[in-house]
Amino acid sequence: MAAATRRAPNASRSGAPGGGVDFRNAAPAPIVLVSGPEDYLAARAMDSIRRQARSASPDLEVTRLDAQTYAPGSLLLAASPSLFGEQKYIEASGLESMNEDFLKDALAYVSAPEPDIVLVLRHAGGTRGKKLLDAVRGAGAPVVDCQPLKKDADKAAFVAAEFKGSGRRIEREAVDALVAAVGSSLAELGAACSQLQLDATSTVDVATVEKYFGGRVEATAFKVADAAIAGRSALALSAFRHAVETGVDPVPIVAAIGSKLRTLAKVAGERGSAQSVARTLGMQPWLVEQAQRDIRGWTPQSLAAAIRAVAEADAEVKGLARDPAYAVERALAVVSASARAR
Repeated sequence: MAAATRRAPNASRSGAPGGGVDFRNAAPAPIVLVSGPEDYLAARAMDSIRRQARSASPDLEVTRLDAQTYAPGSLLLAASPSLFGEQKYIEASGLESMNEDFLKDALAYVSAPEPDIVLVLRHAGGTRGKKLLDAVRGAGAPVVDCQPLKKDADKAAFVAAEFKGSGRRIEREAVDALVAAVGSSLAELGAACSQLQLDATSTVDVATVEKYFGGRVEATAFKVADAAIAGRSALALSAFRHAVETGVDPVPIVAAIGSKLRTLAKVAGERGSAQSVARTLGMQPWLVEQAQRDIRGWTPQSLAAAIRAVAEADAEVKGLARDPAYAVERALAVVSASARAR
């Protein structure tokens, strides 16, 4: 089967942590290892491999195995020739909890895989089965690396790549807004990208993101933070009070302000173009450009005062104050005043 013997191209290794194959470029091969704890990326990769294999062979015979409850001989039986000549696709999940029977059979199979069968191995992380993972890598099988995207810069790059792959356009400021709105869950972020790609009739801008996701807690938090950083005290207080009235917890709002101030502090200590600073700090260039605009005129003293006020508010909203809302309002006043004093 052509799909089974096709290896992931070398170019597909770009954009994946640790040199692995990017999930978007996962392709059928005699053995494919999908490794890492991010289930959303793993599901995307496995769906793509399965879809490509089925496209190449519409009569594809699909077998799913659970490595934790595996019965001896099941893998070899699934890989045996079909009576009716159908091409075979085998998916083994739960390798991070594999039993000894699976380890034994999988090691035997990896040493002499069937070239016309696609075997996809899903390992969510940990040291269990290291001998098998080493054998798979040693055999030169493609490894789809599914690591969590923890930094906003990585999530922004994910959104940009989602839109680039779909042929749709999104403004860079809208990328930031979308990450702020739904970036706490990669699955939700991916779904949001899909929704905007389907529903938006033109280039996605901040207004479009606001229309679809403006009511989200994260979006509200960064709206308050942006107003405070810009020195717009009345707007910051108004947005915060509206958020509290609609049931938003003050904690993520304080976290958003703190995140913005930390970014300003990082960028304030660097010199050079946005691109060079972005490389040094591991941030997206457009985020650096935004911070460089925001930091103009801030002094070390005003920035320190703002950071100190937000740190105090963070402790107060987490239990030290009887009135968390008042604590946030006081911090917003200090931040806005510091911004206006630039």
